[in-house]
Amino acid sequence: MVTRRRVIQAVVAGGAFALIPDLGGSAPSPLQVPLIGRTVLDPKHIGKYKRQLVIPPVMPQSDPTAKEGVHHYTIAVRQFRQQVLPPGLPATTVWGYGSPHHPGTFHYPAFTIEARSGTPVRVRWENQLRDPAGRCLPHLLPVDPTLHWANPPGGTGRRDGHGMFDSTPAPYRGPVPIVTHLHGGRNTEESDGYPEAWYLPDAVDIPARYAHVGTFYDDFRHKAETAYGVVWTAGDAIFQYANEERAATFWFHDHALGVTRLNVYAGLAGFYLLRGGPADLPEGVLPGPAPRLGDPPGRKYHEIPLVIQDRSFHTDGSLLYPASRAAFDGFNGPYVPESDVPPIWNPEYFGNAMVSNGATWPVLDVEPRRYRFRTLNGCNARYLILKVVTDPVASRPVKPALVFWQLGSEGGFLPSPVEREQLLIAPAERADVIIDFTSVPVGTALYLINEGPDTAFKGGRAGVDFASADPATTGQVLRFDVRPLTSPDTSVPPEHLTLPSLEPLGPADRTRRLSLNEQSSAVLPHSGPRQLLLGTVDDRGKPLPMRWNDSTTENPALGATEVWEIHNFTADAHPIHVHEVQFQIVDRQKSGRAAVSPPEAWERGYKDTAIAYPGTVTRLKATFDRPGRFVWHCHMLEHEDNEMMRPYVVGPLRNGRPGHPPAGGKDRV
Repeated sequence: MVTRRRVIQAVVAGGAFALIPDLGGSAPSPLQVPLIGRTVLDPKHIGKYKRQLVIPPVMPQSDPTAKEGVHHYTIAVRQFRQQVLPPGLPATTVWGYGSPHHPGTFHYPAFTIEARSGTPVRVRWENQLRDPAGRCLPHLLPVDPTLHWANPPGGTGRRDGHGMFDSTPAPYRGPVPIVTHLHGGRNTEESDGYPEAWYLPDAVDIPARYAHVGTFYDDFRHKAETAYGVVWTAGDAIFQYANEERAATFWFHDHALGVTRLNVYAGLAGFYLLRGGPADLPEGVLPGPAPRLGDPPGRKYHEIPLVIQDRSFHTDGSLLYPASRAAFDGFNGPYVPESDVPPIWNPEYFGNAMVSNGATWPVLDVEPRRYRFRTLNGCNARYLILKVVTDPVASRPVKPALVFWQLGSEGGFLPSPVEREQLLIAPAERADVIIDFTSVPVGTALYLINEGPDTAFKGGRAGVDFASADPATTGQVLRFDVRPLTSPDTSVPPEHLTLPSLEPLGPADRTRRLSLNEQSSAVLPHSGPRQLLLGTVDDRGKPLPMRWNDSTTENPALGATEVWEIHNFTADAHPIHVHEVQFQIVDRQKSGRAAVSPPEAWERGYKDTAIAYPGTVTRLKATFDRPGRFVWHCHMLEHEDNEMMRPYVVGPLRNGRPGHPPAGGKDRV
């Protein structure tokens, strides 16, 4: 049978067809059915470096005065058209966040929320995915209703569960659930963006039998009303972020159960930058300025948030995301009821074009000075290995022209700056880096390239352990054009920086042994993964895989410090994200070996996402100081959306969970 990796490579290369096995044993032949009904846009036909990089402005507050010491925002999700492809090609319909009081702020990715340490932020998150007549907008992308997902058609009795079908269903076309998660924040449970606390838009045509909100929405609504005196209304939720963490690069994105991969791919992501406090540096030490409210047009920025994502497109400009499992491994069924293989869900998806800050292959004009980049891997599944080089199509691996000085990771500044020739960044990881262009002659063009693979990452080195991304397409990210210096650079050279002190965590109260698992079909074992699972490890070292609805096994005491041993029993590296905490990586250990490896130099700060390599135990230490119900999961979004996510509870379980069992359903813990 043709491997899933070979099929993915065919899709990434831009072909309109997937591959299926040749039963005669010769080379695979094209499957004579398009991946999706429209024509795929060949990424080699997308012109590169045709427009400037968009630097996201700052999100305006709904009230510019801080009431009771709180900054207030109203942020909605809407559908709109944006020029993601270069001028001359069609615009793309996307989803994005913006202020409904300032219609020009809707953009993919979102405008940046600027927060200050010690000043809470309160956001009314509105679901406005409806048309001008108030009717629900269907999803831009194919929703697989056979997964364990939000499932509004199930009503209150079967919401947050599997759809029940006697035959293979078409993609779901009903109202879209959303709930926003502040990734990296240490917040109370009702403001975390819990996957079962989603809500539909306040639309006029939602069928009467549908559930309008997720299982935990009403519990969290009541808790927020009690704590903050706020009122959630139809189609929204109000979250409050305390901003008690260290200064850091956070981001926000959708987290609705079973559709996160699609909602984020459609555009629902943005930066949240927390500044100030004892774990920040004084203004002027690092390159700046960053965008601020009221900036005049054309202002030059030397601190730049940069989100890198992979996307595919149709020739009409619309987003391409597979509508069939056949796009992954050529499997065309049987699906429901003959097998347990989801008909639409793909275990991973890799786009064939690179998008930075909402535009394919942009240009950034820089001067001979230092720049600070808040870099986020916003891809669904793709690992990035970034380099700055002179020749974007040179044979991989390429010798770098400039180095990165990494100052921080997800939880703020590192103990000291780390010089790196390349940046390995897993999905959801952030790298706060300085690139020093001081010595580069004016008129020079440099390129940010990607040497990560076009398939799932397993670890290792480019050109040795895996083939790098296609140099003509996914192997390029953006171009730097060096322009004349217009003002002096007074920032401190990175090698001379002294970063704020980092307080290590204390000794652990206990160690938990957890597992990462891949499950094949029980009916068609050679069809590829049916789902991905988290779980525990038994006394013999064997994995005990579990699904989202299985009993809660991670229940730290409030205030406890724990080590979580992540045992990866799969063939791929998984970026593991734990909500509510910033953890420290203790070490890694190859399975069956006594020797342990310390974290890499750039992993020695606080983090919220860590790479768990195959055949390896990765140990994380965290203090759980917020009571309530949260989740931990793989941040390859296709994995997260099909069972590779588990709830965990900090503090006592009441009736098996904090709060009461959901209406219309039994307690699942």
